[in-house]
Amino acid sequence: MNRRAPAAASPRLRSLAQRGARQPEVEEERCDLCGRAIDSDHRHLLDLESRQLLCACRPCSLLFDRAAAGGGHFRLIPDRRLEIANFELADEDWEELSIPVDMAFFFHSSGAERVQAFYPSPMGATESALGLEAWQRIEHANPVLAQMEPDVEALLVNRARGDRRYWLVPIDDCYRLVGVIRTRWKGLSGGNEVWTEIDRFFDELDERSRPATREAARNQTTVTASVAGGGEEE
Repeated sequence: MNRRAPAAASPRLRSLAQRGARQPEVEEERCDLCGRAIDSDHRHLLDLESRQLLCACRPCSLLFDRAAAGGGHFRLIPDRRLEIANFELADEDWEELSIPVDMAFFFHSSGAERVQAFYPSPMGATESALGLEAWQRIEHANPVLAQMEPDVEALLVNRARGDRRYWLVPIDDCYRLVGVIRTRWKGLSGGNEVWTEIDRFFDELDERSRPATREAARNQTTVTASVAGGGEEE
C-alpha cells in the first residue's frame, strides 16, 4: 500500500523547487532559528519528530554541526553527495520493490526504526511499502549504503527514461526534487517544463557530487571492522 508522507518538509517544497529552477524573483528566505536573512545556498536542519525542514544560517548551522548537538530533536543535514558507480540493482530486484515510478529515495528512519522508501509524485512525497528482505539484499550488494546517516541522508535512484544512476545525497535534495515535480507537473506525462527542470536538477547534482564505488566502501568497512576488532590496518 502506498500513502502520502506525513507533512514531511511540505512547507519547504515550493521554496526548494524555486531554488533549483529559473525563477526571476524568489521571496527572501530567513533562518528559522534566529530570523537572519540568508542566501539560497544555506543548510537545513531536520526536526526528527515532525520531519520538517528548517532553514539555518551559517552561525546557527555551526551550532548543530556535532553529533550530540540538537538534543536528539534536530539534526544538521550533511552536504556530501556521492555518485555510486557500479551500483548493483537488477531490474527484477527493482520490480520487487513495487515502486510505481522510476525515481525514489530510501533512508533509515530512526522514528520508524526501519528503512523507508518514498517516490516523488504530483501529490508530493509518497511512501511505498518496502520489503525488508529486498532492502537487505540491496544493502548487502552495495556496502556503500552502510555509510548513509540515519534520517538525514538518502539513497536517490533515477531509472527514468533508461537511466540507471544512484547517489547518496542529503535528504533535502530529495525533497527539492519532490518540490520540482509537485509544482511543475502537468497532465499525464508531466509536460516539457517539468522534465527540463528534472534534467537540470540531475545536472546540478552531477556537478556537486564526487564518485564513490562499492569496492571503496567494502574496503572501508573491512578496515573499520579490523580496527574495531583490534587488528591493524595494512
